[in-house]
Amino acid sequence: MNAAPADQIRLLDVQALDVRLTQLAHRRDTLPEHAEIRALESDLAQQRALLVAARTEESDTAREQTKAEQDVDQVRKRAERDRQRLESGLVTNPKDLAGLQSEIESLARRQDDLENVVLEIMERLEAAQTRAAELAGRVAELESGIASAAERRDAATAGIDTETTAVTADRAKAAADIPADLLKLYDRLRGQQGGVGAARLFQRRCEGCHLELDITELNEVRAAPADAVVRCENCSRILVRTPESGL
Repeated sequence: MNAAPADQIRLLDVQALDVRLTQLAHRRDTLPEHAEIRALESDLAQQRALLVAARTEESDTAREQTKAEQDVDQVRKRAERDRQRLESGLVTNPKDLAGLQSEIESLARRQDDLENVVLEIMERLEAAQTRAAELAGRVAELESGIASAAERRDAATAGIDTETTAVTADRAKAAADIPADLLKLYDRLRGQQGGVGAARLFQRRCEGCHLELDITELNEVRAAPADAVVRCENCSRILVRTPESGL
């Protein structure tokens, strides 16, 4: 393949712009905010699950307290009815009076036991409410952290995208005057060689693979016409000759 020396040198400009685009894409993909957001989201998912469990426990305990308080109220009301019967004078049979008095005493003990149960449940409910409040605060803190990190990520991404747009336009402009067949070869090699399709020959060294050409290779390059598109024997990239090539 042949191409004017000036067109080959323009490839180096295109290559530099392609390297910059690769760097920008890598920078965009590896912004520290990405890892920060992933870590925060993972923590948030865990804390939300814990919050759901805590609120479920809080709700269940609240229902348990309501039921226990209803049991206390039922026993209290029954004891009150028995006392009213006892004090009314309507029960005169000694055996019935003794049974009624015994039931009142039994209900008092039952009420005391149930009230202790209510107190124990209230303590558990308070602990569950405290735990749920702590977790809700942690969830809110994580959500705020994610929003802040996302804002920083978006600002950084916008800056990178702006530069990427500008470099892409410069790349299109630089490539516009390069012959299509030469540009096609360059793009193919760039895809095969880690993003570098053309390299400068500087002081007898290929700047693509960073290996110095041996004497045989140098003689072949020296003998090649100025418009010949030469390739590096080591990495196959287009080898662009300049006044600093050391030939």
